Amino acid sequence: MAAGGGRPPGPDSSLEPYVQTRIFKIIVIGDSNVGKTCLTFRFCGGTFPDKTEATIGVDFREKTVEIEGERIKVQVWDTAGQERFRKSMVEHYYRNVHAVVFVYDVTKMSSFTNLKMWIEECNGHAVPPLVPRVLVGNKCDLKDLIQVPSSMALKFADAHNMLLFETSAKDPQESQNVDAIFMCLACRLKAQRSLLCRDLEGRPGPARRLEPAHEAAAKNSCPC
Repeated sequence: MAAGGGRPPGPDSSLEPYVQTRIFKIIVIGDSNVGKTCLTFRFCGGTFPDKTEATIGVDFREKTVEIEGERIKVQVWDTAGQERFRKSMVEHYYRNVHAVVFVYDVTKMSSFTNLKMWIEECNGHAVPPLVPRVLVGNKCDLKDLIQVPSSMALKFADAHNMLLFETSAKDPQESQNVDAIFMCLACRLKAQRSLLCRDLEGRPGPARRLEPAHEAAAKNSCPC
């Protein structure tokens, strides 16, 4: 009998090594009613909510994905677009963030022009420059109502070193594009963390660069 009165493990009770799942915190920023909550629902749950109410403070959803054989938990933090709901939570919202998604409504020009304000807020909370950022134009299914042309959005994205995605959280045919937004960021974050670990450990290895979507898509399952 083993010490303490326990029974030695049998052949079927071998313990597998514990592997901690990495967590990436991605925050979603933009005006009210641009579809931030709907985007998080579409990515994390695969559906479009029948009814949504204004987000009060901060909410988050999560989804576990697999990238190159590693399980990664993606936490998507959704924040209220109205200032009166954000004041008490904004510091907590930006703390330890890994990536930022800026969202505007392609049918509402004011939500696009207000992006400068959201970027200033993000910078004001000392989000490091190396934190990946993407720009998302939502509601592109409303083609007859579009006010923000793709060319204007692309110019803005280039000026702020961001990738641009135009999608619709409502249209099921656009669901893959919604997934691509967050999977792109998760892939970039995984690559960054892998390089950081290699550098910290002092292991020699080939230099890598983050590739645009059209190059990387041909090489692996990551969308960018």
